[in-house]
Amino acid sequence: MSNVIGGHAEENRPRATELQPLEASLGEQHSAGLIWDTSLVDGRFHMSKRWTMADRYTSFTDLAANERLDIDYQIRVLERGSDTVILAPHGGWIEPDTSKIAEAIAGSVFSFYAFESLRNAPHGHFHITSHRFDEPNAVTILGRSWTAIAVHGRRDEGTDAVWLGGRAIDLRDAVGNSLRSAGFETELNKRLPGTEATNICNRTRSGEGVQLELSRRLRRQLVCDANLLRSFANAVQDSVPPPPVNRTPPTRQVLRTSPSAGRKAALQHGYDRLVWANRSPGSGRRSQHDAEKES
Repeated sequence: MSNVIGGHAEENRPRATELQPLEASLGEQHSAGLIWDTSLVDGRFHMSKRWTMADRYTSFTDLAANERLDIDYQIRVLERGSDTVILAPHGGWIEPDTSKIAEAIAGSVFSFYAFESLRNAPHGHFHITSHRFDEPNAVTILGRSWTAIAVHGRRDEGTDAVWLGGRAIDLRDAVGNSLRSAGFETELNKRLPGTEATNICNRTRSGEGVQLELSRRLRRQLVCDANLLRSFANAVQDSVPPPPVNRTPPTRQVLRTSPSAGRKAALQHGYDRLVWANRSPGSGRRSQHDAEKES
């Protein structure tokens, strides 16, 4: 499996007068406009302004028609036949480090999905908001899973509490309890509750999933501290209950990735077939259907 995720240089913390990086908490609003931020510096209030950017694309079809697979973005999927899938629909440069955190949570236990921007661009360029996110591989793997946990990023504001959302109320609360027991702060996500039926985390067989929003600061801490990341990932893993005995989980074992990852990746991970994640059969590269037929 290809583990290439768009790297990013560590940035200096911006001053009050500088433009702030825009992440999911504002990207979900679908509108461009002028935002004024207030900050307290040395006992004085400072005002700063920045422009929010609307999502450039409203569907994966639009994005795939204008961006290049394996050059501008990549798709990674590991299907382990688990009842739960862990996903990062805004990985790579879109909401940095969310893919790494989602992959750590998935570990060797849960199925994993990531859509990753490989190019540093404004947040809205590759960001397809969660209730419009319809990349076919994501829709397929979630449709085979009973529930899902989506890892998202938000900008630094207030505390570093993990914002909890989604329609799977029991699982959401279990994740919150487990994270708090491990020493992490949590709170209900009132701004982006993630309760739309079309939100990608809810497009499961049960119609429910969980959405986690992590501040930029917390994400940096997790990826820079292996022990902290392990503690976070274990806490989320431990909150997922085993599937009921009367529900048979999916059994198909597939590694779906892009052609550049190669067939060797499937063999290394013990998967019985390799499926290309491609934008369309007529794009000049092998289609998903052709790859399955050859395997």
